[in-house]
Amino acid sequence: MDTLRTRAEVEKIARFLDADTERLAFLAALPASEVRRFREQVAAGLFDNQPEMLDRIAKATKLVPTSIAATISQKALGPKLAARVAGRLEPARAADIIEKLPIGFVADSCAHLDPRRVRDLVERLHEDTVVRIGVVLAKKGDYITMGRFVGHLSDSALRRILDQVADDVVLHVGFFVDMPERLDHIVGLMAPDKLADVVRAASDGALWAEALTVANLVGEQRRAEMAGLAARQDTEQLDALVRAVHRDHLWEALLPLVALLDDADRRAVAVLPSLQAWEILADVVRAVVATGLWSQFLPLVDVLPEKSRQLVAESAGALDDTDLDRMAVAVQEQDLWDAVIPLVELMDDTAKERVFALEAFQVQDEASEQHEERGAKPDPEPDPQQDPQQGP
Repeated sequence: MDTLRTRAEVEKIARFLDADTERLAFLAALPASEVRRFREQVAAGLFDNQPEMLDRIAKATKLVPTSIAATISQKALGPKLAARVAGRLEPARAADIIEKLPIGFVADSCAHLDPRRVRDLVERLHEDTVVRIGVVLAKKGDYITMGRFVGHLSDSALRRILDQVADDVVLHVGFFVDMPERLDHIVGLMAPDKLADVVRAASDGALWAEALTVANLVGEQRRAEMAGLAARQDTEQLDALVRAVHRDHLWEALLPLVALLDDADRRAVAVLPSLQAWEILADVVRAVVATGLWSQFLPLVDVLPEKSRQLVAESAGALDDTDLDRMAVAVQEQDLWDAVIPLVELMDDTAKERVFALEAFQVQDEASEQHEERGAKPDPEPDPQQDPQQGP
């Protein structure tokens, strides 16, 4: 998930700086929280250090009727400069001017508005205006700007926008949402049929990164619902999802969703052709070792076909000493040896010996022996002097 959130933050910074994302590729290695903090600093630097001319224009705007101020904004300033001036006005005054402007012009201006002023403006705009802006932004494909706004919209406005935009818009905007804590509530406003259509849009448009982002940001109940809807897509679409995750190294975003599937859906995923390929299974094993997601991965392993289980065992047995030890430690900490031992049994003798020699395995083996010894001890003889109705 951090990979996806970082990617979204980098694209937002690129928009602010009017730069190609390739020039900001060095940010991809940083945690999403740090990249977001940097984006906020970039925004503050851009909007706090504006020419004094903007303040003079803002003061002059207060001296004329709103209709004239709107005309000046449209004819003389243009969308970018008008947005910068709006950021210098009192929110109520800016909202009054916006109501007098063509929606297309307002939508173009929104991309250049100080993100810190969005909430104050949205709260003062008529709902009809907000809805029309949202629909125009969706048609323009300006999902980054929509992502800044949606967290501040009322439920009524959100429902109206959701009814008027294409299903894939939900995924695009969810990927860029600035207030991810609101996403579960927003998705909850959709009818079940609409949510199913959104999940299908991920398959139809190969929007796997966007869908994984949204699914991992909503609450567990809706996450499980989205995971189940995705698992019921046809084999070709699910295979495309697995291969996209493999290509972009997104197992950390997918495996927690697979773990939420019911038995039937998990079995449908387990028999995918892509999960019978050595390179993909070896990649997922390495990812699980790196992330410690054994409790999310093992339920899928349990229902994999025999050939695939064998490949998983071989992949685990081929890990270098460091990763093999990391695997054992994670399994020990999560108390998953009962689920892992069947995989160890599928390894060749050399791999088995390496596992058995690991310190974490030795600790587990000793604990098991002690447990068996305690279980084998007979119950102590009752004390004939003690009343059985009384405790010891």
